[in-house]
Amino acid sequence: MRYAPLALLAPLLLSSPLAGCASPPPPDLFTLAPVVGAPLPTKVAGVELRRVGLAGYLDRNDIVRSAAGYRLSVTTDQRWAEPLGKMLDRVLSEDLAQRLPNTSVFAESGAIQGDSALILEVNIQRLDADADGTVVLAAQIAFRQDGSKTAPRTDNLRLTAMPAGPGTPALVATMSGLLGQLADRVAAMVPQGDKKK
Repeated sequence: MRYAPLALLAPLLLSSPLAGCASPPPPDLFTLAPVVGAPLPTKVAGVELRRVGLAGYLDRNDIVRSAAGYRLSVTTDQRWAEPLGKMLDRVLSEDLAQRLPNTSVFAESGAIQGDSALILEVNIQRLDADADGTVVLAAQIAFRQDGSKTAPRTDNLRLTAMPAGPGTPALVATMSGLLGQLADRVAAMVPQGDKKK
């Protein structure tokens, strides 16, 4: 019995369906991070951050780089390390706690609940880059006293910044910075004064 030389079998092996079964490399994972801001001397007992509302197009594992020209640019090999909504809850809570050192800040999505005098609601409508690379954070915020039936204090914010470089790390760092600016604006809305007896 004659056997074909290995050199003749090599092209057949390379074109075999088994040759393409190698697993793709794991995606790079990224996370937003708290950014230090100026602490404010507020003395409100507590603030509860309700679950951050998130635009549907952002609610995905893949990082949305831009939404320019009615098209989304998404990185399929670079993803968030956790669901973006939960990450925003966590990081914004940390940002606010650092800016409001005399106030207990609790996230509705967290395991710990406290006595909150104010309820904060945030809708993130946009968190991506324009065609020129400028990162945009568009958000609606509303503050109301816990249990109050009066209309909440609301504001619409549009914050922008240019990343330091073209890569995803620079994009995520810029997003973190804009979230810190959002926390600055929110902290400034917290009434100042003594705790209610």
